[in-house]
Amino acid sequence: MHRYAFVGTTVAGTQVKGVERANSRGDAEIALYERDLRNLRVTEKRPILQYEISGPRIKREHVMHLSRQIAAFLRAGLPILDAVHSIGTESENSSVRRMMNEIEDGLRTGERFSDALDRFPKVFPDYYRGIVRSAELTGELDTALARLALYLERDLESRRKIKSALTYPMVIAAMSVVTVLVLAIYVLPKFEDFFTSLDAELPLATRMLLSFTGFLGTWWWAILAGLGAITLLGWLLLRIERVKYARDAFLLRLPVLGETIQYMLVERFCRVMASMVSAGVNLPEAMAVATGSMRNRVFIRRLNDVTEQMLEGAGMASPLARTQLFPGTATQMLRVGEETGTLDNQLEVTAQYYEVELDYKIKKVTALFEPAVIVVMGLIVGFVAVALVSAMYGIFNQVEI
Repeated sequence: MHRYAFVGTTVAGTQVKGVERANSRGDAEIALYERDLRNLRVTEKRPILQYEISGPRIKREHVMHLSRQIAAFLRAGLPILDAVHSIGTESENSSVRRMMNEIEDGLRTGERFSDALDRFPKVFPDYYRGIVRSAELTGELDTALARLALYLERDLESRRKIKSALTYPMVIAAMSVVTVLVLAIYVLPKFEDFFTSLDAELPLATRMLLSFTGFLGTWWWAILAGLGAITLLGWLLLRIERVKYARDAFLLRLPVLGETIQYMLVERFCRVMASMVSAGVNLPEAMAVATGSMRNRVFIRRLNDVTEQMLEGAGMASPLARTQLFPGTATQMLRVGEETGTLDNQLEVTAQYYEVELDYKIKKVTALFEPAVIVVMGLIVGFVAVALVSAMYGIFNQVEI
């Protein structure tokens, strides 16, 4: 059974608080109602240990499923309040359950669905709440939520592709580092004692390796302190807006990787804009929300300039082209959309086009990154092996002589 904190009023109008044990929030409300309590506000209480272990975070996957479920309920003719209540009751995730309960409480007090979502800005981004708010005005909330679910699904898929592309090189790098550390910490010290007892002259590679491992063994604390200081300095510098802007500009200038980041941001911008324009959001507001969804300061600054030019009547395609951040293909597609009045469709087509291009860029980066990691790690491990083998071979020759 779960514990639920409640606040309500008696028939006499006195406010009461307490904790009720029940199998579900609905059962707790029924039990309290039978005790003649009204104006109830019931929230689930969690044990402190459970809160510390699981935490309050709600992932994008949960938001995607919530959006799809609510859209399906609304299309089936279920009121939004009943849809939220049903999802909150059936959810296995306690954080999602509590959030849906709070949204339900807000709806019961007369709030709109978008207003209830405003309580959770970290879970529902600005563009999400903006689309929901506009859809409520046009009466197309089910369609907007279905589109949001599709957008989140595609965004998650792109993130999975990037993670899976980086998994293999990172595993190779980690295994190589572990191998070198084992050789340096456990194997080399024993060989060093053996070489010293024979009073043999060691090859240059072996002497270099032993000096390096000796340095690590003696000054490991200074190395860790230096890495910590560099990390702290970097963290402090990245709190400065100009440094953040310089970092983002540098990332965009990197060969291959910079173009991949550019395509990723262009795809996200077009996807968010398509979702908002299709939901009936006006262009300036959609631009402001889409700009806020960007993670790159260079894009944010130049897109703010685009918004100002749009308000002056310059349209969207031409100002985007002048930023030099959007490829010519993207601006041409959007110009066609502006001229034919099909901007929402062209934004979606552009997003799909750059989604495919982004997959190609990710594969290209991976194809370059994997051999580089393998070669570097192979050289390190090979140098260690050569240093040991050459030392053994040199000692064998000296003993024979």
